[in-house]
Amino acid sequence: MKITNIEAFPVWGGQRNFLFVAVDTDEGISGVGEAGITGRELAVMGAIEHFKPLLIGQDPMNTQHIWQLLYRGGFFPAQRILGSAVSAIDIALWDIKGKAFGVPCYDLFGGRVRDKVVCYPHNSGDDSAIESLVESCLQTTEEGWKFVRWGLPTEADAFNPRRAVNTAIAQFEAVRNAVGDDIELCFDVHTRLDLPDAVRLCREVEKFSPYFIEDPLRSENPDSFKTLRPRTGVPLAAGEQFSSKWEFRQLIDEEWIDYARIDLCIVGGFTEALKIVGTCETHYIQIALHNPLGPVSSAACLQLNLATPNFGVQEQPRRTGTVLTDVVPVQPDWEDGYLLPPTRPGLGIEFDREAARAHPFQMTDLPRLQRVDGSFTNW
Repeated sequence: MKITNIEAFPVWGGQRNFLFVAVDTDEGISGVGEAGITGRELAVMGAIEHFKPLLIGQDPMNTQHIWQLLYRGGFFPAQRILGSAVSAIDIALWDIKGKAFGVPCYDLFGGRVRDKVVCYPHNSGDDSAIESLVESCLQTTEEGWKFVRWGLPTEADAFNPRRAVNTAIAQFEAVRNAVGDDIELCFDVHTRLDLPDAVRLCREVEKFSPYFIEDPLRSENPDSFKTLRPRTGVPLAAGEQFSSKWEFRQLIDEEWIDYARIDLCIVGGFTEALKIVGTCETHYIQIALHNPLGPVSSAACLQLNLATPNFGVQEQPRRTGTVLTDVVPVQPDWEDGYLLPPTRPGLGIEFDREAARAHPFQMTDLPRLQRVDGSFTNW
């Protein structure tokens, strides 16, 4: 079997773009993957164009060799943009493998270790309003979700760290009182805080027993977690902005995090994620895959989580089967807060190229935040 073509499909989803990649072979078996780096899809597509000459004629079964070729083949090691292109291609190649052998991808990863995968949704309110957040959390709990998740509040396009932390503490109390002790609370700082504010937030919310606090610090210098870790008892999650096992290495080896937020669509696909998952297992770190993307990413995350012993929870912004159902008409089944194992081969989904072309790319960008003095801060 040989690779004959690679095609990128940037798809407008109504509020944002999704980037899917299809890989074709001379035996008529095709696979599909999804790339990360929302808001920089054109850059990732450029990387895919560079990769095409390296891929045509390759055996799609040689995923490890192809990963090494794409990651190292330009002399400069791949990072986020190239890593996202590698990820989409790698996921598509594993989809091809599963279809060629007639089994779901999870069978290629060692087989299922669980019967279903618990997920958390994205809850939201009106900026810093507590009442609307509580209403959202009660609604998803009523629908059957076992987790709630929300992020550090902002004030439109402005951000005041002290007020944000104070509001977040009040939100924790209100949400915990509303949903009870059996629902898990996930909270995303989104890398917006500096160390002093992150310490105060983590200490103040310990009494509400959060499942984890995500990205309490910026990701460029993971060494900073060594200062935060001993100053709080809450579980910490990080890693969604990392593009390789090397970026995860220190956080894992030093055990500064409790949950690894691997993004399959940035970190290099299944081939790289499987190595990170195994390393995490040696340190009893659980996996909480970062999945803010589309239905191909959701299907890929499900396949890995079904075969991962040290799995914690899967991010799932919304129920499957509710987004881009014309582009991906067959999606995993969701039931009572869980995704169920697919039995179809590969990723277990279908991808409609003509439907994808009917939703052409639209130039858009991510929100921007600034502090009260006008300085830029992370969104």
